[in-house]
Amino acid sequence: MSQADPVAGCPVPVPPAGSRGIDEILAAARARLDRLDPEQAHLAYRTGALLVDIRPAAQRAAHGTVPGVLAIERNVLEWRLDPRCPARLPQAVGYDLSVVVLCQEGYTSSLAAASLQDLGLHRATDVVGGFAAWQIAGLPVLGPTAPPATSTLAPPATAGRAYH
Repeated sequence: MSQADPVAGCPVPVPPAGSRGIDEILAAARARLDRLDPEQAHLAYRTGALLVDIRPAAQRAAHGTVPGVLAIERNVLEWRLDPRCPARLPQAVGYDLSVVVLCQEGYTSSLAAASLQDLGLHRATDVVGGFAAWQIAGLPVLGPTAPPATSTLAPPATAGRAYH
């Protein structure tokens, strides 16, 4: 069974009982966090918090990054910061670690920080407005980096050959 979407006029499936929409999930995640504005996040970083940028490499290249930030893409975040995981980074020294998560606009970072809290990293939080707000606040940034120049040279003679 479905309902009509008043905006798009398309059918919208009826959600299963007990499911939550992303707006509800995001609100629940943020209710658990002591979110930081960019200036507070910068101060926390300068005084020892681990600032973690979870944006993909292409997004960091396109928009810039914070100098010295630890880049851990979202798809491996929990494995890299769980102190009990063999795939953890050396920075994952314990459960009292202060972690400030940064994404582009402050949505994905809220979900990621709540997930880190689920692992026991009770001080995990995120930046309100993400990297975009950090940049607007005039805090230190590097980049963006220019995409590599397109070569006008012919491709190597081995291009397109399969190697066995």
